[in-house]
Amino acid sequence: MAKTATKVSSKKAPAKKAAAPKAAAKATSKAAKAPAKTAKKAAASKTSAKASVKKTAKASAASASPILTLRNIADRLSEMHEVPKRQANEMLNQVVEMIAKSLKKGDKIRLSGLGILQVRKRAARMGRNPQTGEPVKIKASKKIAFRAAKELKESI
Repeated sequence: MAKTATKVSSKKAPAKKAAAPKAAAKATSKAAKAPAKTAKKAAASKTSAKASVKKTAKASAASASPILTLRNIADRLSEMHEVPKRQANEMLNQVVEMIAKSLKKGDKIRLSGLGILQVRKRAARMGRNPQTGEPVKIKASKKIAFRAAKELKESI
């Protein structure tokens, strides 16, 4: 019976279990040194430690801010305006396409309550390679700039 307890405790834990709290690590080290009877108690505490790790992982996932995607927005719009989800999704995709086309033309896009999107030109310049320190030429480029509206800034 003591041999089985040794075999159980000598198995390597996967990477996910390595992130368990210190209490679980102490329980496993005690199980390796303890006789067979205490090994059963340690195994029971180990499973309770695993359950607590799972609960904290679920809680942290729930507390993290969810990502709002175009599909989520389309779903919410379809519920609010009683339109099919497919139609709401197509409308949002067309809005994104219209914004992209107008930015390619060089237009400025003003979305009241949200902000302003515009293309800004960046001039060519000299930079430095951080590893070697030697100077590097950086080409001129265009970038999309977003300036948040006053209402949005104040609401956050």
